[in-house]
Amino acid sequence: MGQSRVSSSSRKHEVRLEDIGAQLEVRRHPGARRLTLRVSRTRRAVIVTIPVQCDLDEAGSFLSRHIDWVRERLDSLPDHVPFEHGAAMPLRGEAHSICFAGARRKDIGIDESGRRPSIVVGGDPATAPDRMQAWLFDEARRDLQASVTYHAGLLKLKPKRIAVRDQTSRWGSCSTTGVLSFSWRLVLAPPFVLDYVAAHEAAHLAEMNHGPRFWALVRRIRPDIDAARRWLQVRGPDLHRYGRSHALVA
Repeated sequence: MGQSRVSSSSRKHEVRLEDIGAQLEVRRHPGARRLTLRVSRTRRAVIVTIPVQCDLDEAGSFLSRHIDWVRERLDSLPDHVPFEHGAAMPLRGEAHSICFAGARRKDIGIDESGRRPSIVVGGDPATAPDRMQAWLFDEARRDLQASVTYHAGLLKLKPKRIAVRDQTSRWGSCSTTGVLSFSWRLVLAPPFVLDYVAAHEAAHLAEMNHGPRFWALVRRIRPDIDAARRWLQVRGPDLHRYGRSHALVA
């Protein structure tokens, strides 16, 4: 199945399925009674959960018996879209083209002169994907800072800090210390979706739960939450298609 990335004594064992282009994670779970298998749509990873007493050879055999099911699920996933010249991707809900302009331009910005707006990245094309990623982080941080400030202000609250990360398991989170963390990919979604997630996490500054009082706070500062929640459920996973070429194996 490939070379292990961590020791077999670890609680999470990662290998690479070269033949199907996916990362495999074998997770030992004390509550597991049997082997289970799932495919993560957001990370394009194959995850096998096994009981603590189960050995890795058994996990490998289990995967081999279900390899056709795994291939079928992976084949159904949308293709990865790398940051490269000519690719198309959304920004704030609107389709954009990516243009690596080379030395004739030094900065990164939006060009709206064409039939479709473009994200123009100047400088060395070899480093353009990394610089474009950093630029998108900055754009997301700017939008989220403004939205959190507005929504938290309605509740007369203030977060300790806002962090933007490349997280796949959730769109936002609030720590017990008041740090709000968000996925940079929210800047790809329409603004009303980003605003909903910002309002959601701002409300957690007052209610660290998902009870009735929490949802009442969210609806008070963001009444149109249902459309945003539906958008994230239906279209949110596709935002994980976009990223640097090595994002799938990170």
